[in-house]
Formats: sequence, structure tokens, C-alpha cells
Amino acid sequence: MKYSLILLFVAFISNAQIKKEQLDLMPWPQNINLTDGTFALSKNFKVNITGDPNSRIYVGTTNFLRRLDGRTGLFLAQGFITQLNEFPEAELQINCSKKGKIDLYEDESYHLDIQPNKITINATTDIGALHALETLLQLLQNNSSSYFFPTTSITDLPRFTWRGLMIDVARHFQPVDVIKRNLDAMAAVKMNVFHWHLTDDQGWRIQIKKHPRLTALASDGSFYTQEEIKSIVKYADERGILVVPEIDVPGHASAILTAYPELGSKIIPLTNGNSEKNMQAMALSTYGIERNAGIFNPTLDPTNPKTYQLLSEIFDEVCPLFPGAYFHIGGDENEGKDWDSNPRIQEFKKKNKLVTNHDLQTYFTMKLVPMLKKYGKQLMGWEEIMTKDMSKTAIIHSWKGPNEGVPVGQSVANAAKNGYKTVLSNGYYIDLMQSVNDHYLNDPIPKGSNLTADEKSRILGGEATMWTELVTPLTLDSRIWPRTAAIAERLWSNQEVVDVNSMHKRMKTVSFRLEELGITHIRNKHVILRNISNNQETKALEDFSNVCEPLKIYKRNAGGTEYQMYSPLTLFADACTADASDALDFDSAVNKYLENKNTENQKLVTDFFRKWIEMDANLIALSANAPLVQPLLPLSKSLSDLSQQLLLVIEKKQVTNTASIKDLLEKCNSKENADVELAVYNSLKKLM
Repeated sequence: MKYSLILLFVAFISNAQIKKEQLDLMPWPQNINLTDGTFALSKNFKVNITGDPNSRIYVGTTNFLRRLDGRTGLFLAQGFITQLNEFPEAELQINCSKKGKIDLYEDESYHLDIQPNKITINATTDIGALHALETLLQLLQNNSSSYFFPTTSITDLPRFTWRGLMIDVARHFQPVDVIKRNLDAMAAVKMNVFHWHLTDDQGWRIQIKKHPRLTALASDGSFYTQEEIKSIVKYADERGILVVPEIDVPGHASAILTAYPELGSKIIPLTNGNSEKNMQAMALSTYGIERNAGIFNPTLDPTNPKTYQLLSEIFDEVCPLFPGAYFHIGGDENEGKDWDSNPRIQEFKKKNKLVTNHDLQTYFTMKLVPMLKKYGKQLMGWEEIMTKDMSKTAIIHSWKGPNEGVPVGQSVANAAKNGYKTVLSNGYYIDLMQSVNDHYLNDPIPKGSNLTADEKSRILGGEATMWTELVTPLTLDSRIWPRTAAIAERLWSNQEVVDVNSMHKRMKTVSFRLEELGITHIRNKHVILRNISNNQETKALEDFSNVCEPLKIYKRNAGGTEYQMYSPLTLFADACTADASDALDFDSAVNKYLENKNTENQKLVTDFFRKWIEMDANLIALSANAPLVQPLLPLSKSLSDLSQQLLLVIEKKQVTNTASIKDLLEKCNSKENADVELAVYNSLKKLM
């Protein structure tokens, strides 16, 4: 009895001492006040809902209970939430004033109050209440024998109204279950806009019943039926997420022109006596689904009335599938080469006093505005649509930055200054495989910007962009998560929340928790490593993957290798991710050692060297029956050789050939092996 009381007392004391720094909340709330106390969970824990919410709260609260039960194993007595005021005495009370609308500027705020004997969520809308439930799940703590919530009061609301994720399903098709699990992950980090890039040069991915040729000729059989679209939109709605479709026109049109080549801008060569059948055959031979990545010439003909007839009929089917008020028409990367080479189009420009191709594209885009307005849709497009004659009702999607020769922040600032609402994606291109630090410190409104209050209000927020030239359903999640959780925080939390170390610490827990939602970013890595190892022991491969990162910014198409849309993406680079875990830990060890070269800090560094020397030997042994390991060996050998030399210098204090060590270091900076680079190079360089 006395022993049990002591255990209870110790548990109580440990619970009461929880500090903000121990919490793994992401996004970080606007205001949080921790107090000394806990709410202890038991199997009798129940939830009650009051007010006038949308029915999505029942789905969301049921999912909350199942996830909570899965983490705690308590066998919670309450099953499915189906009605208001079912358990008036429940320990968790959710109060919603009104039904939430899936739209921008909806009230997403909430107040969460946790007392020792009661938890209360007050939210204007059920959408705010769903956000509060995600925060509550992230607050869950435990000791050796029980689970509890720290007593706290949180008042929270988003900084930006547009917190989006774009997934391109044209380059590599992503099945319904892949989309749905990513919607779950978005909701978990309070993202609220799913931008669905449905068409491009490499495929047309949405069923159009009036025009079955689009999917018959331009999808390779991989597309969403309209019923599947409705299912995903409903799934997103239940999670408080707005779905914005994108039909990319007038460029990126290889797929649509494969089905309707007569609407293209390229001149079809004529010969005497051509029959209509022969003309159609020549047109079809002019266009085809693109199998490579890149920017291509096929472009819709903006002078042909049939172009607008087809697009109008497409919008007539697509718009009703998406209840939201926004429709993305792409409009990017149209170089106008087929327009320039077509005399008829050039004559049209002169007749209509259209001086440049930008003017012609604006003419085209403005034709789409009433087609979309018919369904209450607001047109959105990539920043190329922004010209002096573009309607101010359009939303400008900013994507250009330093890689395109544009200073950071200039693109989004130009849109805001020109009177357009705008969304930032530059700096959030997660397919570039850059560090999460780059994304996290990239703000839609940069510090020191000279924008007025009105101009700042036009910046709706930001959107992570997941282009899939090098991504399949097997690897998609590992390219999106967990880095996108940090982007979600940038778009939700206070601008002053910029502690990178705190972000990394919290993101590690969020990454682990995303698995319960079905996200495969951790488990599928091992699927790929087993493939590479020929189903042998994968530890050495895993160790190497923890110090390697995929080549960044589209550099994988190098050295004579060109990835097509059917190429294998099951190789070592596909198992690696940005922010290699051991590279982060090694950098921390190096910094500590350089600050204080005591025995303890020295061991932190040299343990890595020994690990990499052993790893190289194991990779060599593994390669005897695994051809896919062979391309890794030169880079692994360079790391092992340098590690051996640095051990001699650090531990044995031996004087070595400086030029030789520098040569080994530069070999560790190679980008020539297996489409990866050593993420520890800069840390090794510090030691030099």
C-alpha cells in the first residue's frame, strides 16, 4: 500500500512538471498557458457535442476517439459519435456555435481548456473544433503506467487562410487511397487546401463523360472516375479541407491534344489530295502523351472557337464535382513557340492588337473567366497569367524565385502590389528535396517587406507543391512528410515562431504519429531497401541512407540518365530523404567537439567514423549478391577512407598528408554516384 502511494506521488510530481519545451505541438498554438496539473485518462473517457455543428464533427470526433484508443490501448467505452448531447456528463465537452463552411476566411479558431476533471473545446465552427481535437491528441503524455493530458489553456487561430498542399497526379498517377491518407495527414497539421493538379503533358486524369477520348487516349488507363472524385471531395470536406482542381491550359497540353489534335497550335503539313481521315492521322502523329519531364511546345490554339467549346464542356462536368469557389487553370510555362510559328495565329494577334504572347494568353485566360463564373468559381493561375489586362478577380499563384532569377519574395509582392490576391509556393517546392530549414524560414510575408497593410492582406498564405516527375505512390509520402508539417506551422503559427532546433525536435514526433494515419514515409523506405539488398540484411543500407540525400533541384537527370514516366523509382536515392537523420546528429556532434574538445565530445564524433568504416565493409559484403548496391560503393568508400584518416588525426594525434585528406574530403562531395550526395560533407569540412 505504501509502495503504491509512493508510485502515485512520483507519477503526480512528474506529470505536474511538464514544460512547454517538452510538448510536441505542430503547428505551435498562438497562445498556450500550462498549469501544474493533469487530466488522467481512463476507459470511461467520453465526448459530448453541443451547438449547431456540421455533421463532419461526428466523423472527426469518432476518428479522434479511435486514434486516442489506438495510442493508449484503454478500450474506450464510447464507440461512434452520432448525435448531439448523447453524454451530457462526458469529460470532454465540444461546443460549436454554427456549421462551418469549406471556404477561405472561415472561422477556424478554437479555445481548448484542460482541467483535472474536465476538458472543454469552444469553437465558433466545427472546423475549429476539429483543429482543437488535433491539438488535444498532440498534448497526450504518459508515464510508466498511465496516459494523461497536462492542464492547460490554449487559444488558437491560423495566421493565413490558405494553407495548402498541391499533389501532381499527371506525371505519376496517385490512387484514391494515396490521396485520402494525405488528406488525413493534412488535417493532422491543420492544413486546409488540397490543390489537385489533374492534367499535364504526361496524362489526363479526370473522367469527362461527354469526351471519353480524353481518358481513352491520354491517360494510359490511370484516371479518376467522377464518382471517385466525389468520394475524395467528400472525404476532404469531412476533414475541413477545400479541394481546388487544376486543369492546366493553354500550355502543358500534350495530353489534351493527343485526344483532340485539331485544337493544337502547331501547323499540320498539307499535301494535295489529303482525305479527312489522312488529316486526322497526321494530326495524331503530331501530338502524343509526353513520357519525359520538362517544358514542351504543344499548346492549345487560342484563335480556334472549338478550343473554347471543348473547355466549356469540360468545365460543365468538372465544376459541379468541386463545391469550392476556386478553380486553377494553370497557365504556366507556355513559351509560345507553336504560336510564333503559326502565321494564322500571328495574323489573329495583329487583328486584335495583341502585341505579345502574354497578351494572347491573357485573351485566352479571360475567355475562361465567364465559363467558371457560371458555376460561381474564381479563376486562379500560376503567376504567368498576371498581365496588365488580367482581371483583378484572379488569384495569382506565385512560384518563381532565385532558381528562376527572381529575388526572394518579389513575385508574391508584385502580385499583391498589383491588386491581386496571391498564394506563395516559391520556397515550398518539396519535390526539390531541400532542407526543411529552407522551407520553415521562408515566410509568405518576408520580414522587412515594404508592403502596406492592404497589400499584406492580399497574401492569402502558401502552398507546398509536390510535383511527381520522380515520385510514385511508393515514395510520395516520403517526399511530402514530415517536412510539410513545418510548412504548415509557418502558415499557421506566429511569424516569430522560428526556432529551428525546436522545430526539428517536434517534427520527429509528428513524423512518427503520421504513421497512425496510414502515411508510409517510414515503412516504405524499408520496402525499397529490401529490394536493393536482394532481401538480405539492410542495416548497412539504412545507415548509409541516414547520411545520404537525393540530388537536389532536378539534378537526378544527369550523367546520361534520363527518367521517363515509366522508369524505376525503387533505387537508393528513392529510399533517401532530405534532412538525413544521422547528418543532423553528426553536425551537432561536430559543433560540440569544436566548442570543447574533451573526451566526451570527441567520442561523439569518432563513434560516427567507426560506424561508417564498418558500414562500408558491410556494404561491400552485401554487394556480392546485390547488384543494386554496387553504385553506392565509391561514395561509401570515400566516407570510410576519410573516416579512417580523421580517426588517426583526432585520436592518435598523427600528422597526415593535408593534401591527401583534402582530396578525400572532395571525393565525399561527389554527385556522381547513385543520384545521391553525402549530407555530412559540410560537417566534415568544419573539422578540416
